[in-house]
Amino acid sequence: MLLGAAAFKSLRKARGLSLAETSRALIATARRLGQPLDSSASSVQRSAARWESATRPILPSDRYQLLLAHLYARGADGHIALGPGSDFAELLDALAHLGEAEARLSDLRALLMRTATDDGTGLLALLGPATRLSMAAALTDPTRVDEVLLDGLRTAVGDVNAHVGSLPFARLQLLLAPVIESCRRLLTGDAPAPLLPELRTVAVQAYTLGGRLAFETRDDQASHALYAAATATAGQLDARWRRAVVHMSHALVTLYSAPGIEAARGLVDAAVRDARTGDSVRVRARAHGLQAEVAARAGAERHARTALSLAWYDLDRNGEGDPAPASFSPDHLRGFEGLCELYVGDAAVAHDFFADSVAALGTPRERVQRAIVSTDQALACIRLDAPEQAADLLHNCVDSAASTGGRVPALRLRQARKELRPWRREDFVADLDDHLVELLGS
Repeated sequence: MLLGAAAFKSLRKARGLSLAETSRALIATARRLGQPLDSSASSVQRSAARWESATRPILPSDRYQLLLAHLYARGADGHIALGPGSDFAELLDALAHLGEAEARLSDLRALLMRTATDDGTGLLALLGPATRLSMAAALTDPTRVDEVLLDGLRTAVGDVNAHVGSLPFARLQLLLAPVIESCRRLLTGDAPAPLLPELRTVAVQAYTLGGRLAFETRDDQASHALYAAATATAGQLDARWRRAVVHMSHALVTLYSAPGIEAARGLVDAAVRDARTGDSVRVRARAHGLQAEVAARAGAERHARTALSLAWYDLDRNGEGDPAPASFSPDHLRGFEGLCELYVGDAAVAHDFFADSVAALGTPRERVQRAIVSTDQALACIRLDAPEQAADLLHNCVDSAASTGGRVPALRLRQARKELRPWRREDFVADLDDHLVELLGS
């Protein structure tokens, strides 16, 4: 805890603030946020002194943590900075040393990310001061691309990806935009040859995520352009599994934005080819799982079950040293098994697979996927002549789709609602329709 106290003191002094000035700044921040403090300036100052105590430091309360986060997230230039090396990042480290739980720190970071885009600004919020300087230098002269810049861009992409499900897609798209544009400009310049593979890797990740976000915000033209850029850039890397990941992401959005399944099938087959020659068995398993879904949707039961068997075979192999160990799991594969049963098997078995998958998809990052699987579970209920149970499941999906702005959950919801037409005069369907209109406008 003494490390946290020292970090608090160092952070305050780096801002040139006395304890009295810190207390006044916190009071002003509370007033700006519409949450004025009842405490006097002297009381707030005593609290600040206890956070920095060299003998018995204490952890700031949740309310003070929020005020401190807003205070240190905004730099002297008035811009929000949340990336590595920022005062906000230092604050989170200090709170961690004082004993704050990781989950609470993640919530605090997510809240400030939301704040960063409240007014449509905050484009560089995820880039720390050192990264901003490196970016400015490299955009002027690409030969000055360095590891600091690549680390900062990689971290920013990871931050955006980690908040899928907890922040609206439109805001995530805004936060990712400067990374995508920087990668485009740097790859057309004379970046140092030894750093090109890593720059291309970051660019592939940014373009792929950007393609997904553009699709979710209903900009299909931008989505396809970003996926094309991701595919071309991934083709310049030795790691074929990375291009397989691009193909799979592109296949999923194509499945929902293009008529029929042939275009999606072509992308899935390309993903399987790349994954089979790649180093990641987890990515290979995911490719086979997606291949099984597409086959099941086409009514090709034998092909679907063969692909599922291959996916389980991949997952059962030793994954030690896999470059993408967290990219796919048995819980994710159960969702694909459920889809296969839904389209070419037993709806009751499908329902159980979906229920198991939903129960396992518990992280904020998996919220969108959980909503999608829940919608599929509702379809299984409808086929089992349990429409009221289906409607209950769909209410939760409506909430998730509304909070994230996700297009795929919304499309799946509309599909499930069509399946409820035979019960359209029932009160439980009317309640669902009211909920859909209220939150999604449809």
